[in-house]
Amino acid sequence: MITIDDIRRAHAAIASGISRTPLVRSQTLGEITGAEIWLKLENLQYTGAFKDRGALNKLLALGDSERRAGVIAMSAGNHAQAVAYHARRLGIAATIVMPRNAPYIKVTNTEQLGAAIVLAGDNLAECAKEAERIRAETGATLVHPYDDAAVIAGQGTIAIEMLEDQPNLDALIVPVGGGGLIAGIATAAKAIKPSIEVIGVEAALYPSVHNALDGKPVEAHGPTIADGIAVKDPGALTLPIIRKLVSTVLLVDEPTLERAVALIVEIEKQVAEGAGAAALAAVLANRARFEGRKLGLVISGGNIDARLLASVLMRALVRGDRLVHLRIDASDDPGSLARITQIIAEQGGNIVEVNHERWFHDRPARVAVIDVLVEVRNGGGGALIVGALVRAGIPARLLNAKDTSRASM
Repeated sequence: MITIDDIRRAHAAIASGISRTPLVRSQTLGEITGAEIWLKLENLQYTGAFKDRGALNKLLALGDSERRAGVIAMSAGNHAQAVAYHARRLGIAATIVMPRNAPYIKVTNTEQLGAAIVLAGDNLAECAKEAERIRAETGATLVHPYDDAAVIAGQGTIAIEMLEDQPNLDALIVPVGGGGLIAGIATAAKAIKPSIEVIGVEAALYPSVHNALDGKPVEAHGPTIADGIAVKDPGALTLPIIRKLVSTVLLVDEPTLERAVALIVEIEKQVAEGAGAAALAAVLANRARFEGRKLGLVISGGNIDARLLASVLMRALVRGDRLVHLRIDASDDPGSLARITQIIAEQGGNIVEVNHERWFHDRPARVAVIDVLVEVRNGGGGALIVGALVRAGIPARLLNAKDTSRASM
């Protein structure tokens, strides 16, 4: 078992090579959740995630012959970047096996950090087989993303910093993939403050540790925004630690993960990937459990593809009824569109996109179907616009799936 002494040694060893990230209080997220929210911003590490800690601790532990032989790792992205960066700093050759479907930004960043990239398989388990094959051929040292004592000890240094900055935290909420992060954090936190509760969070599509703890088959599959914790196989080292020290592992669905990503951007002006926002997602989904408590949330990483982030933010506007989809039947006459846009503007709507369709709807030949995306100030803005259009004699309705106030003529 990893001990607090191992983690304290790791903390001293890696201090000059990683950032001591801030622990910040979020007043607004506290008002939303009913809890006192403190965010450990590991997205501010150089490679954008907590993985810097464990990777560096492992690399520093290598002997001279191991350094000369180089290292190999498998990763969906964050561990890859951490190993690549610190290996380059230390003059160690690194090869990284990544899934073929890994986010482009993570593959590109890992290459730019100097590692040799091998794309193999569709998940971490398949990458592990290829990494083992290369290790056997080359003699390189495997730097496992989570099932390694030095890696676990490095990740556990987060808890030391959180409890030094805020000793009165009631609970730590931690994302869980293979379990290296929460195993290290739980080991340190429970040694420093035995009364503290440590709670894990997994994506509902990948409930590997959750099911393993309950003695259920591990059934993990599907596209998730939380690719950093989309792990099918819990670690042999990490699972016993989790079983002993972690009170529970909560599951969060994709809409809640997306909402958490969007809230962190909008409120805290911080970028968190899906896995990085999982701790906040768990609090959002379990308000009654956490209300009134002082919580430390690990924002474990911020390496999200820009296009995916843009999609998440736009979907958040739709879910909040701040971006509405109107379908309008417009007479095909001069000035008709101008009249429609004037009414929308008078109701405070900002037109984002307009699309005309004259052929594929069951409408008279002199009618054009117009789909309009409109940004509104609040959740009722779309219904106000529809009402104004209908009163002006223009058939219109809301197409948003959540909307129940469809009006038409």
